[in-house]
Amino acid sequence: MTPTTIKTERLILRQWREDDFDVFAAMAADPQVMEFLLPLPDRAASDAIAERLKAHITEHGFGFWALEAPGVAPFIGFTGLLHVGSEAPYAPAVEIGWRLARAHWGKGYAMEAAKASLEHGFGPLRLDEIVALTVPANVRSQQVMRRIGMARNEADDFDHPRVPEGHPLKRHVLYRIKRDAIRP
Repeated sequence: MTPTTIKTERLILRQWREDDFDVFAAMAADPQVMEFLLPLPDRAASDAIAERLKAHITEHGFGFWALEAPGVAPFIGFTGLLHVGSEAPYAPAVEIGWRLARAHWGKGYAMEAAKASLEHGFGPLRLDEIVALTVPANVRSQQVMRRIGMARNEADDFDHPRVPEGHPLKRHVLYRIKRDAIRP
């Protein structure tokens, strides 16, 4: 399938390139970026994730796109839509997500790219619903979720199946948005 590229006022959401992997690995090594995520053991694990994200885009035409800020940086992180694994308690679903290098936090990039991702998901992809998840302590991501129109029902909160028992990141909150919630 031909990968989709999305352009916003300040950003390009595009397929991953090999030169994105170095910055992605640096993000994975940054304790602040990874504060609410399980740590990656090494560069090989980081590269494997980037390869999986790239393959998802190749297969489906969309995914967690590499995020480029022209005139600022060729790669600042990722944002987009991803089919979730069948082990998720809310599957089948398409998840919206983002992760930015710390130098690009607080500039509205996550919000801008997330809105474009939602528009693509509810427009050309004709999705009925999109979900987002994080740990309860990640208030910044939850703020973005609410600002793009997503809502949380505490009854949907769950223990993430890929997080080890007893780990402080085990519990997750789930946000949802339906296509009919988007206003033209």
